[in-house]
Amino acid sequence: MNPIKNTVAKFNIKLPIQLAAALLAGSTLVSSVLGLLRDRQLNGLYYATYPKGIDAYTVAFTVPDFMFFILVSGALSVTFIPVFNQRLAEHNKKSAWELSTSILNLLAVVTLVTSVLIIIFAEPLVRYVVGPGLDESSRALAVSMMRVIAVNPFLFAIAAVVASMQQAVGRFTFFAMAPAVYNIGIIIGAVFFTNGINIFGWQIFDGGIMGVALGVVLGSILQLLISCVGLFGMGFDYRFKIYWRNKGFLKVLSLLPARSLDQGIDYVNSIVETNLASRMVSGTIRAYQQSYSLSNVPINLIGVAISTAAFPKMAERMGQGRPDLFKKELQAVLRVIIWLALPVTIITFFGRGYLVSFINNGGDVLMAGILGVMAIAILFRSIYHISARSFYAQQDTKTPLYISFFAIGLNIALAIIFTMVLGLGAYGLAWATAIVSIVEVCILFVMMSRHIKGLFDKIFIHAVARMASATGLMAIVTYISISILPFKATDLSFFTSFPKFALIVVVNLLVYVGFSKLFKLTEVNPILSIAKKLLFGRFRQA
Repeated sequence: MNPIKNTVAKFNIKLPIQLAAALLAGSTLVSSVLGLLRDRQLNGLYYATYPKGIDAYTVAFTVPDFMFFILVSGALSVTFIPVFNQRLAEHNKKSAWELSTSILNLLAVVTLVTSVLIIIFAEPLVRYVVGPGLDESSRALAVSMMRVIAVNPFLFAIAAVVASMQQAVGRFTFFAMAPAVYNIGIIIGAVFFTNGINIFGWQIFDGGIMGVALGVVLGSILQLLISCVGLFGMGFDYRFKIYWRNKGFLKVLSLLPARSLDQGIDYVNSIVETNLASRMVSGTIRAYQQSYSLSNVPINLIGVAISTAAFPKMAERMGQGRPDLFKKELQAVLRVIIWLALPVTIITFFGRGYLVSFINNGGDVLMAGILGVMAIAILFRSIYHISARSFYAQQDTKTPLYISFFAIGLNIALAIIFTMVLGLGAYGLAWATAIVSIVEVCILFVMMSRHIKGLFDKIFIHAVARMASATGLMAIVTYISISILPFKATDLSFFTSFPKFALIVVVNLLVYVGFSKLFKLTEVNPILSIAKKLLFGRFRQA
């Protein structure tokens, strides 16, 4: 058998979308739990006792994260994977490896230069762009930590290329483990480095919140290492060279700017929000960021995980010239995401006091209030990820970009009006985000219906209406259950608050599943099938 075809055949033994999505959702859950532990540790150390320091730490991430998002991040996976898959489908292994090594080397060089520039210009970036409202001591601390974290874009870029190669061929295991390992590094920094670093009697670091920044770098290195482990067995032929004449490489470069700009423009909003929050009372930056992170957990578990798992197959369908199968799979994925996101949105809204208590012992009124507003965005931001990817699978990166330009412009305008004109404070930032998430998805849906005829047919619309009905009935039960088991300020221990919240979640999800079955929603069938096997199935005896 031809060795190239043999390799392609091996790569085509991919995980089913359901299993891949479950793996990614499971790993995202583990990473999210570790993230909650990380944030609980940091908030316990600094949120109440040193709000200026924790605000400075949050500000320090803004520019390095922005540069990673605009240069790499999701831009790479949605532009690289379709082209890489096409090369493998054409049995052109040599071109696929040339494409991979070229992207890896180019992004490594670009992000290394970017990291150096961040180190050089950290002070004016903090002073004039992301933290103009910080006092001098907070600003100096933010500058120091930003210079430490500046290495992240470089390390993340290499890891992202390696992870995208594995995604393209259906390998999700090590890609899925990487975020969890990153959080472990930060936890190590918070637990150990903040007490100082002493090696053989030499005190090389005195400790403090700067130790958390060192933990961030450790986490980035660990994430890169675990991502590289996944390359074993792929036969990746790396060369320290950029193949400028490779057609696949040129194709990715032609697609990359639009998607990168889309990602970067989206993150501009975070910079503006941090800028505005820095002008408010100390601790507001951290409170808003924490609420935003909590709202992102279900978005990552549902929208990102399912969309990431489904995207390679969707791109493959378009590469096969089967738009009919592409539409069918897109409809199915959209329905699953909506069905899952609706009840989570309701539970997040009513259970916001509990959720905040998991990252800040005893809860926090400001965080809970912001999260209540941000809960509205969970459904729409979950839908956004698969909606945008439906265009990327068709190698159309411009339509989502134009929509993002409008959405981010509207978000910034609303944020400024709500905070500086109407004086809504951090709540104004949250309302701007929630409103724009709705507008953006509505526009995407209009464009999708024009690109893909018959996508939102009567069957789809009726199914969504039944999901909304089931969710509405569940919301009544959620309200009652929260009234019976409310979060109290005296619930200072995780072990006293979590059991009550878990009971509320279980009861309401069972109610939602019951109503879904009553309304004949097919999305519930796999859940019921698994439950039936676990409860009443026969197990083979050895």
